[in-house]
Amino acid sequence: MRPLFLLSLFAPAFALANEEGVNPKATDLFQVGGISVSNSILTTWILAAVIIIAIRVLVGTPKIIPSKGQALVENMASGLRDALEPIVGKSMIGKVFPTLCGFFIFILLMNWSGLLPGVGTIKFHNAEGHWLDAIRPATSDLNTTLALSIISFVAWTYFVLRYAGFKVLIFDLFGNKADKKELSFPMWIMLSFIFLGVGGIEVVSIAFRLISLSFRLYGNVFGGENLIHALGGIAPYVVPAVAGLLEVLVGLIQAFVFTLLSAVYIGLICNHEGGHDEEHAH
Repeated sequence: MRPLFLLSLFAPAFALANEEGVNPKATDLFQVGGISVSNSILTTWILAAVIIIAIRVLVGTPKIIPSKGQALVENMASGLRDALEPIVGKSMIGKVFPTLCGFFIFILLMNWSGLLPGVGTIKFHNAEGHWLDAIRPATSDLNTTLALSIISFVAWTYFVLRYAGFKVLIFDLFGNKADKKELSFPMWIMLSFIFLGVGGIEVVSIAFRLISLSFRLYGNVFGGENLIHALGGIAPYVVPAVAGLLEVLVGLIQAFVFTLLSAVYIGLICNHEGGHDEEHAH
């Protein structure tokens, strides 16, 4: 077992052929101030530190004439900003982009972390004698994806109420969008009840975003991790390596989908004529 453990640090695909898969439940490793720290939280802390250090090393103190590292970061951020701007609107992109960019970078690296040597392959014995993961991809833990969904929901609530307003939100959900000039008054009243019912359905839909966002991300990452483990039993090296390349694409797509949906939810309310203008927003 020890040679297998050591080899797994450098060739995870070899170790994956001998494992049962990813445990759906995160493993508590230690406690800090009476609060349990799981293996997914540990991975989150490690990658968060990597992101901060990498940005500091690449960018340092921003300069008018950017260094290669600063130019790389700025080009990546500019490309993501250009993709999101038509969705949230020019007046909102500067306000929401730090949050959306944070979602994308954080989720992308968390999705890809499962492909790193040691993640999901470094094991330890618990008190019951079972082998457990010391570190695991954070987004393969439903607690992490649910927390990200809650943050996205809170951000949506803040941006909508802050820059569109409560009246705009209520009208967008329950208001009668029909033109009174083109309809008779009885028909307009009937449509008001219909829009009221549709608004109730929309409220339920908004609440279910917490479930849809979290389970979509969790299901894809957790399923991908278990797929690689299962394929490792067929041909250790070759098949898991091909599946790993697929997971690189899936991780990128899922990070962008989560970010894109968060942007769409904000843009649906804020990116139309019903919201405040730019000067009033400030």
